Amino acid sequence: MTPEDLAHLRRARDLMDRDYARPLDVPAMARQALMSPSHFSRQFRAAYGETPYSYLMTRRIERAMALLRRGDLSVTDVCMEVGCTSLGSFSARFTEIVGETPSAYRARCHDATAMVPACVAKIWTRPSRIKEALGQSACVTSVAWKSRSHTASSP
Repeated sequence: MTPEDLAHLRRARDLMDRDYARPLDVPAMARQALMSPSHFSRQFRAAYGETPYSYLMTRRIERAMALLRRGDLSVTDVCMEVGCTSLGSFSARFTEIVGETPSAYRARCHDATAMVPACVAKIWTRPSRIKEALGQSACVTSVAWKSRSHTASSP
């Protein structure tokens, strides 16, 4: 893969990061990367380890997690806010990636992330399919991070 191809793929990935709430499909993302849809899908997966749709849904779930932590929106409102049109599909994908339902995630106490700088909390709570592929759960990763930060600050 050439550096030029990677630059085009980054443009499409930036589009997904920026416009996750808009209806985006592979042909629209491929146009941004100046590639055919099938070539774009293959190249994106080779470069980032997941399909464009999977990446987009992960970004949507990441944003949904932040909105649910705030607690002032219903699960349905969050679903629509992040660009999903089906509450059932959103809930199933959220549960698959996060490991609990959106309602359970919203109801859970999120005080641990309230005292952490936003840039760290974003990384700490970011959902990832790559961790799952490596055999790590998001929960195990966050517990390990908490343990490291707790022991580092202990006298």
